[in-house]
Amino acid sequence: MSSIRLALVFLTLGAIPFGAIASQSAWAGDPWVVYDGCDGSGGGKHVVLVSGDEEYRSEEGLPQLGKILTKHHGFKCTVVFAIDPEDGTIDPDNSENIPGLAALRSADLMIIATRFRDLPDEQMRYVAEYVDAGKPVIGMRAAVVAFRLSSPTYDRFSCRSREWKGGFGQQVLGQTWISHHGRHGRESTRGLIVPDAADHPIVRGVEDIWGP
Repeated sequence: MSSIRLALVFLTLGAIPFGAIASQSAWAGDPWVVYDGCDGSGGGKHVVLVSGDEEYRSEEGLPQLGKILTKHHGFKCTVVFAIDPEDGTIDPDNSENIPGLAALRSADLMIIATRFRDLPDEQMRYVAEYVDAGKPVIGMRAAVVAFRLSSPTYDRFSCRSREWKGGFGQQVLGQTWISHHGRHGRESTRGLIVPDAADHPIVRGVEDIWGP
């Protein structure tokens, strides 16, 4: 990995009010969403947002983030999802199918928020090509364990890889998963809005939060 020069940012999302965004555009029949770019600092650039986790609702958050990047900054954004191959619906519990990853071939940035995906080689190849090209990656939430692959072809990306220590998470984002803080499933967290920051745009519409 030392020969690959990546512009890396690792983001952990807490409670960010994306707002209610109803409008979207997609090619008929395709199980992904495309927001066409417009004038702005991101005009002419393509961002691919890869969702697919069964805990953090990336299939809800990433389309909203993509819309924001398009509307306010001009980026073209493509959002891909974990899809049930039988009925074509979004299914975060399906770890083996994220169609549309070929969009990475024209991407200027990949934002990934997957967890333990076991993608087939014909889909994983696009992720590998993108990373090996040294293009920038932003990892969100559980992306430190983005892949848990059963095929040996791209094993280096797997969180249990023996080829790359720590797999994609450690070698690309800087660290893999280590441990839960406290007793997982038995302890919880309460988040309070600091009174002096109550009017800050990032907490607009956000109330005190409790989460397991």
